[in-house]
This record gives sequence, C-alpha cells and structure tokens, in this order.
Amino acid sequence: MLTNPSEKYAGHPPLPLRDRRWPDNTLTQAPRWLSTDLRDGNQALAEPMDAARKLKFWDLLLACGFKEIEVAFPSASQTDFNFVRQLINEQRIPHDVTLQVLTQAREDLIARTFESLQGVHRATVHLYNATAPVFREIVFRQSRNEIVALAVKAATQIRRQCEEAAGTEWVFQYSPETFCFTEAEFALEICEAVADVWAPCATRPMIINLPATVEVNTPNVYADQIEHFCRHFSRREQVCISIHPHNDRGTGIASAELALLAGAERVEGCLFGNGERTGNTDLVTLALNLYTQGIPPGLDFSEMKKVVEIVEECNQLPVAPRHPYAGELVFTAFSGSHQDAIKKGFAARQNSPHACWEVPYLPLDPADIGCSYEAVIRVNSQSGKSGAAWLLEQNHGLTLPRKLQQAFSQLVQEAADSAGKEMSQMAIWNLFRQRYGLVEQPALQLIEYACTNQPGQNTALLAEIRCAGKTLKIGATGNGFLSTAITALCRNLHIEINIESYHEHTLGKHSDSRSVAYICCENKHGDRAWGVSIDSDITRASLQALLNAAAPFTAP
Repeated sequence: MLTNPSEKYAGHPPLPLRDRRWPDNTLTQAPRWLSTDLRDGNQALAEPMDAARKLKFWDLLLACGFKEIEVAFPSASQTDFNFVRQLINEQRIPHDVTLQVLTQAREDLIARTFESLQGVHRATVHLYNATAPVFREIVFRQSRNEIVALAVKAATQIRRQCEEAAGTEWVFQYSPETFCFTEAEFALEICEAVADVWAPCATRPMIINLPATVEVNTPNVYADQIEHFCRHFSRREQVCISIHPHNDRGTGIASAELALLAGAERVEGCLFGNGERTGNTDLVTLALNLYTQGIPPGLDFSEMKKVVEIVEECNQLPVAPRHPYAGELVFTAFSGSHQDAIKKGFAARQNSPHACWEVPYLPLDPADIGCSYEAVIRVNSQSGKSGAAWLLEQNHGLTLPRKLQQAFSQLVQEAADSAGKEMSQMAIWNLFRQRYGLVEQPALQLIEYACTNQPGQNTALLAEIRCAGKTLKIGATGNGFLSTAITALCRNLHIEINIESYHEHTLGKHSDSRSVAYICCENKHGDRAWGVSIDSDITRASLQALLNAAAPFTAP
C-alpha cells in the first residue's frame, strides 16, 4: 500500500446539494422490489445456473412474493434466450408478475431480445448504456452527443417494436449505467432525451433506473444524487425512479436506504447480495430492516433456512455465518453478559407476550423467519451463568436457582476450557446430570421412605438408602421432613452438614406433572454442594436431591 494514496487515487467529488431534504424524511412503506438474481446474480457466478437451477430459483422468488423479476440477458447467450422462452411457453409466469430482460443499445441485440419475448403477457425491456466520463473517454471514445444519440436510437427501436407487439403490456426501463459517477447534468440530459422518445404515461409506463454501478463515495452522496435527479427531471411524475446499488465499499444497503429517503421508489438487487465483484444490494436484509421497523416489506422470508438452502444450491456459493438475518450465527450469543440480557428479555416477554418486541441483542424475533430459539444461546468458555441455564430451561424445563446457575457455569467453563471448543446442548445436559445426581444409580440412592406427620407432633422419617453398594436404614424425628432427613443423614453417615438452600417447581402445568427439587448443603468449613432430583412425588424428589447434595461430603 502507498504511504500517500493521493498520488494514485483521487476522491470522487460530492454533489453540492446544500438544501438537501432527504435527511428529514422517514421510511414509512416498502419500495417496489425487483430481483435480478437470475440475470445480474447469475452472470456473476463462476458457473452460471443451468435451466434446472434457474427454474428452482424462479420458483423460490415467486414464493417469496417478488412481482418483478429480471430473468435474463436473452441476446447474450442461447441459454438465457431459451430460459425466457421456457417461462413463456410453459406458462410459468403468474399474471401479476412482470418479466424483465436486459439489452444493450445495439439494433441486433434489441431485435433478439424481442424475439425471446414473443407471446409474453407483460414485460419490462431494460435498456442501458454507460454514461460516465471514464467509459466515454476510455472504453467507447465517444462524445456526450454520441452517447445520447446511441441511447435515443435504441429507445426509438424499442418503442417501435413494442408498438408492433400490441398484445403485450410493455414497460420500458432505461439505466444510465455508471450513474453515480456521471456528471449530474449529463445524467439528466440523457434521461430526458430517452424519455422524450418513450413519452411515458399511464398506458406507457417507464422506469428510470439510477445505478451505483461501482460505489465511489459514501451513501449520503448517492442520496444527494438521487434527490437532485428527482427534483430536476421534468417528467418526474410520469416515471418510476429505481435504484441498483452495488456494494464495492460495503455500503450497498445503506445506499439503498438513503436513496429511498431521497425519492427512489423501486430497488433492484439480489437475495443475500450476490452480484458482480462485491455484489448488489441484499434484498433480504433491506426487506427485514423495514420489517423490524414495523413496515410490511411485501416479501416473505418466514422460511429463511429454506431460502438459504435453495440460494446456496443454485448459486453454489455459501451464505456467510454472520450474514444479517440469515447466517447461522446471527441470533447466537456466546458472551456471558449478552446471554444474561437475552435470558432476561425472554423472561420479561413471557409476562407480556403481545407487547412490542424488546429483547436485548435481538432486533428480530427468530421465530418470525422460521428459526428456533435453540441457537440463540450457545456455550463456550466465554459464556456466563445464563448460557447453560438458558439451555437447561429451554430444553428440559429446569429453572435453576441463581446460586446453582453460578456454580454450574463454573463447571461448564472449566469443561469448555479443557475441551477448547463449544459445548453442545447434550454435553451440558450430561455434565449437569453427572454432577448433580440425575443418573440411574446416584452415589446415595433413595430406595423407599415413610414419613408421618401428625398435627402437633414432630415429623417421623424412616428411609432405606443404598450407599457404596450397601443398603442402609436411616430414621429420625424432627420439625419438618427435610430437617428430619438431614438429622438422619448426619447421624447415620457420620457427617456434619446443613441445608443452605432449597427450591422446587413443577415441570408442567398439569396436576400430574413431575416436580424438580434443588438442594444446597454446606458443611462447617463453608464447603457447598448441590443436588437435584426429578420425580412425580415432590417429597421423594426432595429427599433424593438432599442425598445427591450430601454425597460429596461422604467421600473418604
């Protein structure tokens, strides 16, 4: 890299729009959407889609709710031409969906394009030519007048061929390619000239598409360019202003959002931002950004995993794990503080399930796009007490007391550190079971018990337990069955402990639901141990939990 990059690169000058109005605007509705996955996205693939993959992608776009789909550059290849014909001949185009095709400003290519569209009920013919100085001077070596004449000639041919095929509802779209680094006055000039040819009206719709073909400045500059064009184009009320931002600077979505504030009404892009170089505007992210602001996007991504699977299959490109809304890890928290906040957010929501969505770190409810809460919290050595506790609650219904959460999280961190990797839900559950006695043969196992408690009298407990392979009978009287049980244990096992904490809850809402008991015991040195037990009999669960908590103190 250069120490002084200005010796090689010149910053792109912003448009001097001092009275800009778009910063005061707010997005209140979704734009018109056009997917160009099958054209722009497809031409960016190392191995373009065959007909089968294109059809699968086409069906997905319809299922997501797209009403405008750019399907091909039919004059560029026989494969693209055949695909357009297949959609028409096999009547695969719903009546409310508009097919769009792209053509360069060449007579033979335009004629070939119309040949591909014979018999279609509605179509948009998308004409483009590059207008920026670097293309005029280096690529084409043509003057401004010559570039305008090229566009006008092509538009004239397109209008003539549209009129000759009167059985089709035609829409004309023109893109001054490289608009974002074309002089503002020249972009207006060439679009005015093309619009004069088409003469847009209610029966002859026209779209002017203003692409950021290569991002050369910040999104606010692009918004200024869109607002300037909208304010100065003479036929503004007769045309739809569309945008097609690329992502060379990583700000394609921001450019699209600010351009919508500036007056654009339609967005072209691809699912997950596929496209040339660094890609196009990601329509999934843009739509769900609107959704999370309470604005209906008009697109349906309620089965996000299916969408990802089909796009990955058709494009043969992966969707990144941290891709907004769609990536494998976007709803996942490993950090302890994040997990604690998310856990509290879900707990608060249980009390107000119909309130507006407010869960820390989660701008979108994963359930809205078909994702489970299973992946929201995952546990590694960076996770705190809430991570493992959340997984136990979600998967096993256990609401751990706070002190048990703290004690168990230390065990989980030690195990994760030792393994050097994330702990799975099963690994966490197995660790919990082994540590706290939820196993078939715990160290101290309750076989049977009898507990009597007459009014005004002490509680009498008789129990049979198994310890180190031997059966022991223990008994005592006292004030309450747990107090009596701890007395019996200490007397028969020759230990000195007391119950420091006791919690219980049911695992369901029915009268026959099982219950879980959590008990913490402490010896005279301040050492503590927890025991847990689950049983349909809460007394039995409590006694076994006590035995599980006492077991560590009986070890030699």
